[in-house]
Amino acid sequence: MQIQSFLHQDTETYTHVLFDEVQKQCAIIDPVLDYNFRSGQTNTEFADSIISFIQQQMLEVRYIIETHAHADHLSAAQYLKQHLGGDIVIGKYIEQVQQVFSKIFNLEHYFKTDKQQFDLLTEEGSVLTLGDIQITAMHVPGHTDADMAYIAHQDDTQVIFVGDTLFAPDVGTARCDFPGGDAATLYDSIWRILSLPPTTKIYLCHDYPPNGRTHCAVSSIAEQKAHNKHVHAGISKEAFITMRTQRDATLNMPQLILPSVQVNIRAGKLPEPEENGVRYLKIPINQLTSG
Repeated sequence: MQIQSFLHQDTETYTHVLFDEVQKQCAIIDPVLDYNFRSGQTNTEFADSIISFIQQQMLEVRYIIETHAHADHLSAAQYLKQHLGGDIVIGKYIEQVQQVFSKIFNLEHYFKTDKQQFDLLTEEGSVLTLGDIQITAMHVPGHTDADMAYIAHQDDTQVIFVGDTLFAPDVGTARCDFPGGDAATLYDSIWRILSLPPTTKIYLCHDYPPNGRTHCAVSSIAEQKAHNKHVHAGISKEAFITMRTQRDATLNMPQLILPSVQVNIRAGKLPEPEENGVRYLKIPINQLTSG
């Protein structure tokens, strides 16, 4: 089992490529499409760097996995599928997220909230195979109600891709103030993850390093239990809920939430062009909380 992590600098997002180096099969986890918020321009430079790596390694893409419908970056899943193939995978609970945001963006008259935009839907215990690597889905709601983590296991090696559920120990945990988010549920999900063996490596979706440290893609169960500033061993559920609720009340909405969600509930597909040939993303006024 090998993992190559790519940092998207603008959104501080990690895209991971998990691969079986013998059977030459891979999965791409949480891919990012470059997007200029000021101009509305998309760009594929970051995604192209992933394509280049996969082609250099002569890998076959089996899966393009989204841990959830991200609110801080646009997905490059469709672009990667067009160039490399593979099934786009997400948790089956994406339907709930589609229903919520379809109403916010008034998409009901043409957007189907039936998950059909994705190729494979996972639930608790679903298993994907990648050469000799077994990938098991874990439902970890709390950040949103649709979040999934993925445990990859081969021989004596086990790692987990946690999406936004956990960050590096000095950064903490995911916010819970998006639709479907819940601090108590997040606490329970985190401790399901932290019940894995202490040497299990945790591959992060984001890192927001404080105090000038360099970005880091990987943590471990042991490090999180000892040092996570929000949820280390000894922090009660009640204390976590209080901290998370108070902290979330001070946070700004992610800069890219409005374009990101519209694209990501479509499995990374941009809206269809209108009669003038231009694609448009909508900006709902006074529908999300200010911040």
